[in-house]
Amino acid sequence: RSRERVEAEADWLRLARGRGVPLSILRLSGIYGPGRNAFENLKSGKARRLVKPGQVFNRIHVDDIAGALRLLAARNENAIVNVTDDEPAPPQDVVAFAAEIGGFDLPPEVDFESADLTPMARSFYGENKRVRNRRLKSLGYEFFFPTFREGLGALKP
Repeated sequence: RSRERVEAEADWLRLARGRGVPLSILRLSGIYGPGRNAFENLKSGKARRLVKPGQVFNRIHVDDIAGALRLLAARNENAIVNVTDDEPAPPQDVVAFAAEIGGFDLPPEVDFESADLTPMARSFYGENKRVRNRRLKSLGYEFFFPTFREGLGALKP
């Protein structure tokens, strides 16, 4: 999937250059916000603390996606930008944090190797993604929610 995304980006870049228009490509991390977050998963009983040693992911709150879009559009920026928070973290830590501040029972840890996952979920969790947002910050963007802690704190039920 990652290779296919890079190929798609190259196609968009060629098209934009050929038409002489600016193009920003936003590479989004795990998206969360109202209605789509660890609290919702905990409430519905779907939250899992899937453990794969050394694995981390970045996340991004929908308000920061909108803010980054606003900045890039206002500047007519030509850029490939990671729209991601400042703290890559293991998925189980995010669920544990949400359970703690939201007053939910902590789901048990599940070992990745023995977890019952769909092929798509296994593929997703099979990757380890730690990305930086230096480019976005260098363009002047200031995050509403620099880490999942602030983002989930604002969404706390």
